Amino acid sequence: MALRKIARMGHPVLRRRAAEVADPLAPGIQALIRDMLETMIDAEGLGIAAPQVHDSRRVVMMVLINPTVEPLTEEREAGWEGCLSVPGLRGVVARPRAVRYRGVAPDGGAVDRTAEGLHARVVQHECDHLDGLLYPRRMDDLSSLTFESEWRRFAPGVEEDGAG
Repeated sequence: MALRKIARMGHPVLRRRAAEVADPLAPGIQALIRDMLETMIDAEGLGIAAPQVHDSRRVVMMVLINPTVEPLTEEREAGWEGCLSVPGLRGVVARPRAVRYRGVAPDGGAVDRTAEGLHARVVQHECDHLDGLLYPRRMDDLSSLTFESEWRRFAPGVEEDGAG
């Protein structure tokens, strides 16, 4: 396993749609998964997507390969998000409260789950990376975009809803 450098906002790898993975069991994909996990833990993230470690393939941590996400409700919930590729900033993003996601697990098995709340937010945030979207592009109002140090100082008691 190896720590990988995290791509930061502005890098082209974060702006394009990631490629489908042909063989989830390929040794290169399995090595990528191990590296992503180690990098995510080291960076204290809640999730991470392959493009964030400069690999433009459709893999996100929880670990999910070639994921799709389907909103289960039109109800949107606003919550604070941060991102390893947008270090030091937080912003409010409204996302569907409940989603269904599908994909392939690292062992090749099918994944088909529903998620609500924080789990749903993290899934959507990480899958956005696979389509070249960072959370500031999902913000309805950029006035909430703030430095993390100010967020911690002036928003006490505000629960963090996503980072990755």
